[in-house]
Amino acid sequence: MRSAERLALLEVERVVALSLQDLGAHSALDVGCGTGLFTEAFINKGVDATGIDVNAEMLAIARRQVPAAQFREAPAEKLPFNAEAFDLVFLGHLLHETDDPLADLKEARRVAKGRVVVLEWPYRQQEQGPPLAHRLRPEAIEDLAHRAGFNKAERIQLKHVDLYRLGP
Repeated sequence: MRSAERLALLEVERVVALSLQDLGAHSALDVGCGTGLFTEAFINKGVDATGIDVNAEMLAIARRQVPAAQFREAPAEKLPFNAEAFDLVFLGHLLHETDDPLADLKEARRVAKGRVVVLEWPYRQQEQGPPLAHRLRPEAIEDLAHRAGFNKAERIQLKHVDLYRLGP
């Protein structure tokens, strides 16, 4: 999960920089954090980061890898935080995996003061990532964002991933 090849594919530093750009964020929530890869990258940028995931085994790894972060076990559609608790909410490769991406985006919007960022595999056949049938079309992500109450949905295409910055 933290191989040099995977890190290069995910463009972690660039993704984090684009997520934080022009935001002045002090806090971030990494939803579906897995081993804490992006949680750690936010902390390295001076942001107080919290990670959540439903997989207890992944959270155990994340806690070992990123002791400076807080981690909690929780589903994306029922975040255990108050409204507007985080400056930034980050969903990395989560929407294509979830049963209810609209509920996840609504919850992310509820706990975000500012921006919600969605990182997904592009809708094209690639060696990396899930098969095309499991990927989301950009139009579907933008439609979900608008249905979740976001007025702004900016798509930024990177080499191997697509990043969506969602805002009020």
